[in-house]
Amino acid sequence: MTDILLEKEWLELLNQEFHKEYMRRLRGVLVDCANQKISICPHPKNIFRALNLTPPSRVKVIIIGQDPYHGYAQANGLAFSVDNGVRLPPSLQNIFKELSDDLGHPIPKNGNLKKWSDQGVLLLNSSLTVELNKPNSHKDIGWEIFTDQIIKKISDISGKVFILWGAYAQKKEAIINSKKNLILKSPHPSPLSAYKGFFGCKHFSRANAYLKQQKISAIDWQLS
Repeated sequence: MTDILLEKEWLELLNQEFHKEYMRRLRGVLVDCANQKISICPHPKNIFRALNLTPPSRVKVIIIGQDPYHGYAQANGLAFSVDNGVRLPPSLQNIFKELSDDLGHPIPKNGNLKKWSDQGVLLLNSSLTVELNKPNSHKDIGWEIFTDQIIKKISDISGKVFILWGAYAQKKEAIINSKKNLILKSPHPSPLSAYKGFFGCKHFSRANAYLKQQKISAIDWQLS
């Protein structure tokens, strides 16, 4: 991780974290994976991609995921996102269905969410890496300590929208300042739970309504 560049605003905000014992242990796990030729997702150059695309001063909306896609060539460093040409995962298909129902946009053909990141949507997984084909394999190596600090620091700034899909993401509500920010919650968009309240949650339009209320420019959620 020493050769991975982090956007300067985030580096200033999080610099102390990189000197803590948990981060040294985390770095050791990733070095061991490299030495043992264990593939991790996303590619190491994309581990901090969500942060690098969306500096703290530009964050408007935070969508919290659990860990990266663990399938080959799926994870690209942004929660729920895949690169152009990669088959849409089921949860992302449901996200797009809700987006279309909520705002009337056509359902995108590609799952690349970079356009959202560029506008201030921080697509943050709680764990920033995972072993190939082993979901949640890095959930206890220290990433959650790091990303919880990100959530807390952004939460200290008023006027943000935190979108929590599913029970795992909703646990993060405990570290979010609800007096300063809007928290939107629903079941997860996975096929197992999407029909239990994710569909119809209207989080995209509700997020934009709140941003406008705060005199912050809305997100153009349309991808097609």
